[in-house]
Amino acid sequence: MNKDKKAIVFDNSGTLIERYRVIKDLSNDELITHINSLTLIDNIGSAALAVLQFNTSILKDLNPNMLISDLIEEYNIAINVSYCPIELDNKEIMEIIRNDTAKIKDISDCFPLLKEKVPNMELCNGSALILDLSNRKIGYTITSAGQLFPNVKSTIKTLQERGIEVFIASGDRSGAISKLTELIGIDKSHGFATASTKRKGEIVKKLKNEGYKVMMVGDGPNDIAAFENADVATLTIEQKGDYSENLIKYADYVIEDISKILEIDF
Repeated sequence: MNKDKKAIVFDNSGTLIERYRVIKDLSNDELITHINSLTLIDNIGSAALAVLQFNTSILKDLNPNMLISDLIEEYNIAINVSYCPIELDNKEIMEIIRNDTAKIKDISDCFPLLKEKVPNMELCNGSALILDLSNRKIGYTITSAGQLFPNVKSTIKTLQERGIEVFIASGDRSGAISKLTELIGIDKSHGFATASTKRKGEIVKKLKNEGYKVMMVGDGPNDIAAFENADVATLTIEQKGDYSENLIKYADYVIEDISKILEIDF
């Protein structure tokens, strides 16, 4: 291995972007902001995070009572599962969604609170569904947006000046990741969207096979496979929240500010 050939792979939401997320519990119409969606999925046990690949701005011109299943089919919206304990194919995903009565308003109801939380949003990560696999229904809708953490751009610039290749591997939709690559000034081909836990691990392994020494920087359980495969695993806790001991044990370093990775020699 050429030890001078280095790459850093960043997660997006909670790592580069300070995320704000509104979750709607469809069982009682409650809007939730204090629970991490991945934690919620783990608590359900048998659930999947299905990312809707579209710009949510189109919803403002549509009938709020339109079924989400009709929205997906009429606008040919692609769906990707970014987090799930089991393998799911698109046929099974769509079967669950088609049999559900969730409506557009179950997504758009989250917008006012999200706008209140992020009045100057830099990135709309978009919308997703949490599918309750045991009960074969949509359990929750999620809408999220965010702003870059303060030291992201300067940190990326310094890494590039040091000759370190910068990549993103995120579960967020492709449009959001494309915009993020522009915001932080990296090649668009270095942004990998709707990357599942397994896919993140594969991205790290591929870079290592290409001769890179790789650091993975992430903040959640969906980064564990990448942590395991990386030469150096860095957990960032700049997004305030609860971080399980199980997650922390996979990290070689724990940082509270993204700029601190500049102090890690790898």
